[in-house]
Amino acid sequence: MSAGSVLGGDLAVAEAAFAASRGLFDRVAARMQSVDAGALTHSQLEEVLGSDMREVTRQLYQDHLRLRELTEQREPEVVDAKGVQRTRIERGRTRKLATVFGKVEVGRMAYRGYGVADLHVADARLNLPEDMHSHGLAKLAAIESTRGSFADACERINAFTGAGIGHRQVQELAIGAAADIDSFYDALVPAPATDATVLVISTDGKGVVIRPDSLRDATAKAAAAKGGNAMRTRLAAGEKNNRKRMATLGTVYDAESAPRTVDDVIADPDAAAGDRPREPGPKARSKWLCGSVADCAAETVAAVFDQAEARDPGHRRDWVVLVDGAKHQIDLITAEAEQRDANVTIVIDLIHVLEYLWGAAWCLHGHTDGVLAEAWVARHARALLTGNALDVAADLDKQARAARIRGAKRKGIDDAIGYLTNKAEHLRYDTALANGRPIATGVIEGACRHLVKDRLDITGARWGLSGAEAVLKLRALRTNGDFNTYWRWHEQQEFTRNHLARYRDGLILAA
Repeated sequence: MSAGSVLGGDLAVAEAAFAASRGLFDRVAARMQSVDAGALTHSQLEEVLGSDMREVTRQLYQDHLRLRELTEQREPEVVDAKGVQRTRIERGRTRKLATVFGKVEVGRMAYRGYGVADLHVADARLNLPEDMHSHGLAKLAAIESTRGSFADACERINAFTGAGIGHRQVQELAIGAAADIDSFYDALVPAPATDATVLVISTDGKGVVIRPDSLRDATAKAAAAKGGNAMRTRLAAGEKNNRKRMATLGTVYDAESAPRTVDDVIADPDAAAGDRPREPGPKARSKWLCGSVADCAAETVAAVFDQAEARDPGHRRDWVVLVDGAKHQIDLITAEAEQRDANVTIVIDLIHVLEYLWGAAWCLHGHTDGVLAEAWVARHARALLTGNALDVAADLDKQARAARIRGAKRKGIDDAIGYLTNKAEHLRYDTALANGRPIATGVIEGACRHLVKDRLDITGARWGLSGAEAVLKLRALRTNGDFNTYWRWHEQQEFTRNHLARYRDGLILAA
């Protein structure tokens, strides 16, 4: 290695800077040559080398930082964002940095002025974080916090890095890691699609157990109205219903039109079984998920429409909104569409509607007549798929009268009649099938299960608002497949916030 190929151009300085890591490596190599090492099993060798080489790597990192400190050259002019020049320097200023290899010390030059904070150009060149934990540790915290509890994440990070990081620090790093997700998606250019590609929107909600100080006002008041809990080992009646805050999730995806018939969705129970292949439904692609515990449902719906407009700013595509039928949800979607002058087709999830038909079926069939009830549901579902929701509702009432079912015994039928009548305009499955649109909310239902239930609803979890929001956004980010791209963006935003914004005219960019 020539002198010109090392930092500062002084080979002797570089050699001296790395003396400690070379000595450590030589000791590890000597240990591996020893008789004692020859008696170790392969797993024992893995454990020994894992520990020893982590320390060698940490020392290499430390030695590199030391070489940077020794070779740092004074900048001719350092001026802060307010135009105040730093006229003096002080060498040997140090700060701690916890990395994925262990803790190190960063020595650098401080640029000083009268009555102003010191500036450290070397910190900017290294893009050091504001606190002591490296971006590498923050990235691990972000990933591991989405997989399991913060306690488990802490254990895994420490086992992998030996960093000695604490539970609260992992949570704080995860919260900081999610800080730029919204701005990242605001700047992200969606994948292109043709005007013939169906644009699908869907939203849903899932409750998350939240600490009392983070409940929404209405929920907190309901919980307070129940009074104190005299029992020490379990929740009192009513408390279980007033300890959750609703997380609203949304998705936008593209789907090529796939026209189908009724037979492609539900087979005729009165026809002989045949070998006719079913046409597949529309396949989701370029899926984008979002979610929030902090924002209200209206804000999440607006974010979903923002994503839809980014994909189709001219509103030339066929916009389909899949919902589970909740009135509040439909009202928010309708209001948002009207505000943006977007023509949307709202379709209620077929599976959700089938539950009402099953409720009616059990009023007419005993619970031991499952086969007959299934065929009955299939016939009425096929009628729904032809767009005859009101006719189906009328037929249910007719059957109940004929069977002389009255009062509470026909509740399932009355519920189905009311639902089909009130939601008829959103049950035009005949049009949806003919136009190749999806008719089920499987994508958002799966998101609720994956993003919320599998992590935020784990046994015993009770969340603070900031932690729940961060984990939900990070899980959505990873599900979208955007984590690595986002992380590069996030580190650039950290650089801008922590360093670039402190200097006039981006001085350190040219350094």
